[in-house]
Amino acid sequence: MAEKQAFLMYKGHPLVRSGNTIYYGSLADKCVVIMQVLSSKTIGDMTAADKIQLQLVSTDEELLMKDRILKKSEKRGLYEAMDIASIWLERALAGKL
Repeated sequence: MAEKQAFLMYKGHPLVRSGNTIYYGSLADKCVVIMQVLSSKTIGDMTAADKIQLQLVSTDEELLMKDRILKKSEKRGLYEAMDIASIWLERALAGKL
């Protein structure tokens, strides 16, 4: 029997990475945050995300893609991006958009 793989969670919401794209939130909810890593920098022997584009996106499939984007921003570093993503997602799910 195959084991169900658990997602990495951040502040109670799933966090999934696919290449240079990070999805924060559940597709079962009304919104998710999509983060696209636009550039990276090398620190010692590690590579870290430098410039990240964020989009708060509605999961309503009846809307056109351009109408699904509710908020958009660019941040420097993953810490800043995750900070604003968690605020956006909590507010959107609470209906305080």
